Amino acid sequence: MTRFVAATALALVLASPAIGREPPAPGTVTKATAEANARVAQQLPLNDPSDFADATRGRLAQIEGGVIRNAKGDIVWDANSYAFLKGDAPASVNPSLWRQSKLNAEHGLFEVTPGIYQLRGYDISVMTIIRGKTGWIIVDPLTAVETAAAGMELVRKTLGDRPIAGIVFTHSHGDHYGGVTAIAPADVLASGKIPIIAPHGFTDEAISENVLAGTYMGRRAGFQFGAALERSPLGQVGTGLGQALPSNNKAAFAKPTLEVARGSAPVVIDGITFEFVDAAGSEAPAEFMFYLPDFKALCSSEVATGTFHNVLTQRGAKARDTLNWSKAIDAALRTYGDKSDVVFGSHNWPTWGQDNVKTFLTHHRDTYRFIHDQTLRLANSGETATEIGEEIGEPVHAKTDFSTRGYYGTYNHNAKAVFQYYFGWWDGVPANYNRHIPTEESKRYVAAMGGAKKALATGIKAYDAGDYRWSSTVFNHIVFADPANEAARKWLAASYEQQGFQAEAGTWRNVFLQAAFELRNGVPKPRLDVAGAGVIRALPTSNLMDALAARFNPAKSTRPNTTVQLVFTDRNETVAMHVDESALFPSMGEKLAAPTATLITTRATFDGLLLQTVDVAQAYQSGALKFEGDPSAIAAMFGALDKPEMTFNVVTP
Repeated sequence: MTRFVAATALALVLASPAIGREPPAPGTVTKATAEANARVAQQLPLNDPSDFADATRGRLAQIEGGVIRNAKGDIVWDANSYAFLKGDAPASVNPSLWRQSKLNAEHGLFEVTPGIYQLRGYDISVMTIIRGKTGWIIVDPLTAVETAAAGMELVRKTLGDRPIAGIVFTHSHGDHYGGVTAIAPADVLASGKIPIIAPHGFTDEAISENVLAGTYMGRRAGFQFGAALERSPLGQVGTGLGQALPSNNKAAFAKPTLEVARGSAPVVIDGITFEFVDAAGSEAPAEFMFYLPDFKALCSSEVATGTFHNVLTQRGAKARDTLNWSKAIDAALRTYGDKSDVVFGSHNWPTWGQDNVKTFLTHHRDTYRFIHDQTLRLANSGETATEIGEEIGEPVHAKTDFSTRGYYGTYNHNAKAVFQYYFGWWDGVPANYNRHIPTEESKRYVAAMGGAKKALATGIKAYDAGDYRWSSTVFNHIVFADPANEAARKWLAASYEQQGFQAEAGTWRNVFLQAAFELRNGVPKPRLDVAGAGVIRALPTSNLMDALAARFNPAKSTRPNTTVQLVFTDRNETVAMHVDESALFPSMGEKLAAPTATLITTRATFDGLLLQTVDVAQAYQSGALKFEGDPSAIAAMFGALDKPEMTFNVVTP
C-alpha cells in the first residue's frame, strides 16, 4: 500500500509542472516558437527580390566605417551592428521581420532621381536632399544632430558643397526635425534667413508630444524601439519602419517660417515648386505630402511607407484617423498617380515606375480603409476591441505586398486603435469600467488560483503548451501581486521572450524583449533626448510655460493664491503665472498690476535655470536675474514643479 501511494504521488509530480523548476535560460527558442516561425516562411513569398533591388538602387556612397559618434566619442549610430542580418532567419526571429530588417539595414547616400537624393540607414528616419537652383533643400533632417551632421558631410563629399536654401519638415514627429541644427546653426534658423516649411499646426503638435507628454512617452518609446537590447538574432533586429533610434545624441528644434495651410497654393523654394497634399490627422496631427513637378516625384512623407504603420503607437500619442488617412492617400493617388515616376517617403525606400507608384498608393489607401471599415463593421455588430483585434485578419494584398504587412503597426493592434478613436478605452463591458488597479487585481487573481505556487504551476503548464499569451498573463499577475517573487519574474521574462521571437512586427518584438530584459536586469538608464537643451531653447515661450504648468504638483505648493510676473527682456515678452491650490495657469502677455513677485531676465538665462546650466546666485550678482516683490513666491512656484525621469517601472509595479 505504501508503495502504491508513493508511486501514485510520483506519477502526479511527473504529470504536473514542477513548481520549483527553473525557467529556460535566456535566449532559449522553444519548439513551439521555431515551428511558428517556420510556418511564416512557408506562407509568404520571402524570396521576391524586387524590394531588395529598390532598397539598393542608386547607392552613391556610404559613411566610412558606418559609425557616427558624438562630441564625447560615444557611439550614436553603428551600421555594423546589423551585420548579422545575412542569410535565412534563425529560429529566434520571425522570417518576415528578418527580411524587412535586412532591407532597412541597407545604408548610404542614394540617388532617387537626378536632383533628389536620400540618406538612409543612419537613423530610424530618412533625410531627403533636393538640388535647388542655388543650394540644397533638406527634407526631414533626422532625429539627431549627430546623424544629420554626418549625413550632410557625406552629401558634401559626394555631391558638392552648396548653401542650404530651404528646410522642409513633413510632419510633427521628432525623428523628422531633431537634427535640424546640423543643417544650419540655431541662430541662423531663428533669424528666418532660411525658409523652414512645415504643415499647419506643426509647432503645437511637435511640442505636445515631445515636451508636454515627453517623459512618459519617452519611457514607453524605449519598449517600442528596444532601447536596452543588444542588436542580435536574440535581441533587437529593427523596428520595421527603420532599424533603431540613435543613442547618446542631441535633439534640436526650429520654428517654421511658414506653416502651410490646407488648400494653400504651391510654394517655390530656391526655384523648385512644391505642391502640397494636406494629410493632417493621418499619421501625424500635422503632416503633408508633396509633389515636385520638376522631378515628377511624389513624397509620401510617413503617410505611405514600406510597412503598415501604427494607428496608435506603443509609446503613446493620439489615436489616428484612419478614414482621413486613406482619403489623404487617395487624394495623392488621384492627383499625382499618373504624373509620378517615383514615390519616396520619410522612412524605408522609394518605389519607381508609374504603375508601381499607383499600386503602392492604392494598396496603402485600401489598407487604412480596410482597418477602418472592418473595425467599425465588427464594432457595430457588438464586438469589443479585443475581439475585433483577434478577428480582423488582413487584406488580400498584404499576402504579397510586403509594404502593407504589419512590421511597425499590426492589424490586431491597429484595429484596437480604431476602436479607441471612435469609442474610447472602455469596451462597453461594465466589469471593465471600474476595475481594481493592477496590483490589487493581481492579488485577487493569485488568491483565486490558490496562491502563488499554484498560479506559477498554471503558468508553467501554459508555457510548456506553447500558450505564451496565457502564461504571460498568469506570471504577470504573480509579479504584480508580489514583485519580489523571483521565480515568477524569470518565468514571465521567458514567456515574453517567446512572444518576441515570434512577432512579425519589429515593435512587438521590441516590446516583449525589452520587457524580458527589464525583468532580468532592472530599468535601464534613458537614452532618448526628447526635450533636451536644443529643444527647450527653441520652444516658443507660450509652449514652454504650458510644459512647466504640466509639471505643477499641488501637494508641493507652499504658496497658493500668489502671482508671479515673468519678464523676458530679450524678447519683449511678459507672462503672468497664477498659482492657486490646484493649478498653475500661465497667461501670455498679461501684465499684472500687483504681482506677488516679478522675475526679470532673458529667455536664454531662464532656459539655463531650467536646464540647471545657470547658477542662480551668480546670475543674480551679475544682473542677469532681477527680482521685485517677494522672491520666495518665485522659489515656491519652482519648488512645486515635479522633475520627472524616464526610469519609472512599467513591467513591474
